[in-house]
Parts: sequence; structure tokens; C-alpha cells
Amino acid sequence: MSKQALEYLQSNRDALLAKLNDFLSIPSVSTDSVHKQDVEKAAQFVSDYLTDIGFEKVEVQKTKGHPLVYGEWLGAGDNAPTVLLYGHYDVQPADPLELWDSEPFQPEIRDGRLYARGSSDDKGQVFMHLAVFEAYMKTEGKLPINVKVCIEGEEEIGSENLYEILQAKQEQFAADFAVISDSGMVAKGQPTVLYGLKGFTGLEFTVKGPSSDLHSGIYGGAVKNPLMALAHILTSMKNEDEVVQVAGFYDGIDELSDDERKLIAEVPGEDFVQSTGIPEVTPEKGYTAKEHTMARPTLEVNGMFGGYQGEGTKTIIPSYATAKLTSRLVPGQEPEKVQQLLVEHIKKHTPKGVTVDIKKEPLSAKAYKVDPNHPLVEKAAQSLTKAFGKETVYVRMGGSIPVVEWIDAIYKMPIVLLGFGTPEDRLHSPNESFPIENFDKGMETLVYYWQNVQQG
Repeated sequence: MSKQALEYLQSNRDALLAKLNDFLSIPSVSTDSVHKQDVEKAAQFVSDYLTDIGFEKVEVQKTKGHPLVYGEWLGAGDNAPTVLLYGHYDVQPADPLELWDSEPFQPEIRDGRLYARGSSDDKGQVFMHLAVFEAYMKTEGKLPINVKVCIEGEEEIGSENLYEILQAKQEQFAADFAVISDSGMVAKGQPTVLYGLKGFTGLEFTVKGPSSDLHSGIYGGAVKNPLMALAHILTSMKNEDEVVQVAGFYDGIDELSDDERKLIAEVPGEDFVQSTGIPEVTPEKGYTAKEHTMARPTLEVNGMFGGYQGEGTKTIIPSYATAKLTSRLVPGQEPEKVQQLLVEHIKKHTPKGVTVDIKKEPLSAKAYKVDPNHPLVEKAAQSLTKAFGKETVYVRMGGSIPVVEWIDAIYKMPIVLLGFGTPEDRLHSPNESFPIENFDKGMETLVYYWQNVQQG
């Protein structure tokens, strides 16, 4: 069966690329109300494609925001496994437009890459799955396993309505496992299985002093400077070894096993000094930079402001200073608990003479990790290796995908994170692109994967 599907993909490659270009040409920017009709048009594209493929049931489900596309084909029978495929058809804004080398919604192939907004995140990867389903249906009239599809239009704005839908329609979306292709590989041509994601939480806090800015000569020495107080609080949160000093921050975290450290060590490492321009890496003491980014929690200051920002000098004691913090979490950490620990630490270390106002980040997510030895994960690795001709590596990623936690929490099913992007794709930035090689080999991987899952 897989041979016929592969031949179909190869012989229809140009037509499939043209269809993908039609999809990418729709400016489905979910965050901008100007593009509301474009978002709906993209949803209809997915719906029409699923119908043309031969899915038995296809629905464009209304939400409080942008629509969700649901489809199902259950013709493999009760004894066959059922997969829930998740993806999203909405995209980030293309701004700043002047930094694009080609029009963001007029796809163009240059130097082996397809340039367009959404080519990698996530339209291109969603389309690859649909094209493989088409190949199977056009050659065999059936899919290797039962398939349910959930393609939403709000991922780029936090999947605002998805959790409520997944919770309310548990029977409809129930499956044996889920597959998500909204991630990438550690390097171009290096097949990668992602078996873990970090969680996320954060807050913003403002240190308040005098009711207005004051003359630093007249009031300096009598009035506490909010910027100095802010710096005091921030420096109390980590020591010189990059170890977080917030009480209870590391509670519940498992130490990295020797096996997992070996997996991480085998991953081709990014040269952070070269790629970022830093003088040297500074991971948590006792861990490598790869281990820290992939598998240890972080606490970062994302922004801070207060006082005079203009040219020259303005001799004031500012009335306030603000900082924004986020923390990437690992399994064993509860986002709400970590958030509260940060609140308590800030209050405890607030100096005399100022007050503090804390605003918690409303969106949080738990970390996710699947056993890298799970049969479904191993089958994904085998399929990648066969298609790319290179041994697959296993990684955990420092980023967060909230829907992964939601599917895990509601359905208790294993989730296979099977992404085909590369570090050069420039997600969310001008000149987003996707390698054509990965388009071809990614679809080949998916053909092998569904076949491997069918065979048990």
C-alpha cells in the first residue's frame, strides 16, 4: 500500500505544491479582525480538501472566535487504531512587510525553499498530512488507520476557544493517540523526534515609590528608588551559577537520568556562541547548555522599564519600575504553584520604602513528556530514519504548545510530536520558509508512519 501512495505523491508533486500555494495565499491572520473573512476562507479550504479526499464527516464548527475544522474517516474498522491529528490554519501577521524579499502571501520557491507566511508554521505541515491522506484514498480507497482531524484557527492567539471545545466534545475527539506536526528538527536533514515540551507561566510586577518622579538631588537619600528596588528583587532570584533562588522552585522535579542525558548528548548541538553572538554559554551549574535548554526549568526577565529613557540625563527618582518575568517549566512543576512561589518571593524581597503590584500571566501550560521508548514514538523514529536516510535523534524542546497539555489532561492519550521544520525557517519573522526537501521527505515519512502503525 505504501508504495502506491508514494508513487502518487511523486507523480502529483507539482499539483500538490500548487494546491499548497493556494492555501498559503490566504492571509489567515487570526489576530487581526481585518482578516476575519480570510480566516474563514482558510477554514473552508481545509474543509473542502477533507471532503474531496473522501472523509466521511467534515464540519466547520463555529466557536466564540474563529472556526475549527473537524473531519473523520473511520473506515478502517473497530479493531484499527484511531489517531487525532491536530494542526492550525491561522498564521502570524506578516509585518514588517518591508523586510520580506517576496510577498508573504504570494508563495515563491527560491534556493530549495518555499517562502510564504505559514509555509512552516503550520499550514505547510498540516497540508503534508492532508496530501498523504489524499494519496492513500486515491490509490487504495482507504486509509491505513482511522483518522480524526482537528484543525483550528486560533493557535496564534492562544487557542482561546479550543480547550472548551475539547472538553465539551470528548466523545467526538476521542482517539487512541494524537499526532501534532507543529514543530521541527534540530538541523536541516537531521530527523528528529520531539518527546517533551516545557510548560509556561509568568507574571508582571511593578515597584511603586513616590506618587510622581522626584528631583534626585533634593530627595535622593530620603526616598527609595523603585528602579534600585526592582534590581534588588530581580538579583535575588538567581545566583551566579544560574540556580533559581525562589523557595520551592525545584520541588517535584526528577533528576535527569543517565539514559536521558545520553539521548541529549547525541543531539547535534547548536553553537550558541556563534549563532547568538554571546561570549560564552552560562547554563545552570552541573548541566550542559543542551541539558538546560531542553530539560531544566528556566526563569527569565523578558523586559523591564521605568524612569527616564530619552537622550542625555534627567536627574530623577522615578515613581515606578516594572519587570516582566516568564518561567519555562519541566514535568513535576505546576504552573499555578510556581507562579505563586514567584509572588511570595517578590513580596518577601521587596525593600522598605516601596510597594509592589503583581499581575499574574493568565495563560499557563504544564510541561509534557512522553516515554521516548513508547512504541508509537519508536515507529515515528523508524519512519523518519527510513525517509531521511539518517538516524533519528530524540529531543525535548524549550518551547510550549498549550494544546499538548490539554489533550494530555482531557484524553490521557499519548501524543506524538512529529515536526518537519528547520531552525532556518524563521517562524513568526519576515521571510518565513520551508525546505522543499522536507516537504517531500516529510510526506514520505508520514506514509511509512501510518503503515507502521497499522501493522502494530
